[in-house]
Amino acid sequence: MTFFLLVFIYSTLFGDEPTINLHFILKILKLNGNKYDFYFTGGIKMFNFEELKEKVINGDQNKVKELVEKGLAEGIPAKDLIDKALIPAMDIVGEKFANNEFYIPELLIAARAMEGALTILRPKLEEGKVKPIAKVVIGTVKGDLHDIGKNIVASMLRGAGFEIIDLGIDVDENKFVEAAKGADIVALSALLTTTMPAMQTTIKALKKAKIRDKVKVMVGGAPLTQSYADEIGADGYSPDAASAVKKARELLGINK
Repeated sequence: MTFFLLVFIYSTLFGDEPTINLHFILKILKLNGNKYDFYFTGGIKMFNFEELKEKVINGDQNKVKELVEKGLAEGIPAKDLIDKALIPAMDIVGEKFANNEFYIPELLIAARAMEGALTILRPKLEEGKVKPIAKVVIGTVKGDLHDIGKNIVASMLRGAGFEIIDLGIDVDENKFVEAAKGADIVALSALLTTTMPAMQTTIKALKKAKIRDKVKVMVGGAPLTQSYADEIGADGYSPDAASAVKKARELLGINK
């Protein structure tokens, strides 16, 4: 009843006057036990962040793009669309993956839907000089040509608000060192046991360049374990893409 009462009051006071550019933000409105955020933008137009979030979770790329463009057209800040819909959506996707409710296909389609939204929003963020929460350099180590896992991790981190510098595959230690300057995290990926030693080589190169203490090093990949990460001196280990976001936040002391 509260929601409809507010709509009635707003409509009575302002009607549909197009010159009114007043934003009413109603937070923590509980409908069916869920939290909804609505933006009122002139008249009784409203934007439902929950709908956008659900479409990202379901991987509906076309609807996600449509809703993002609608939000921007109605004056919703790009950062709000990210903070109130995209990031929470990818957090839920990560949780579902961790709980075996989602698998790689669902993770991929959700990440692609989110990437489509970010493609639209990125120019707006740059215009508004909105800074990412941190900078991550990511790549598959030298000798390894696998990139599916690395790409998913990059997408998940990007959706969580991190700036991503993706160096690609077969990346030697010198490229990592050069890219790491000014970064917060260096994320190393390997899918082959034969390429795992390249991670230690990269960490040693970071030390030699005297920037190891300026960045956090994360490692991941099918053959890796926490004990191996500890052995080579990595700061963090992530067994999958979903936990990579959580680990990155943890290493930098970032709360959701």
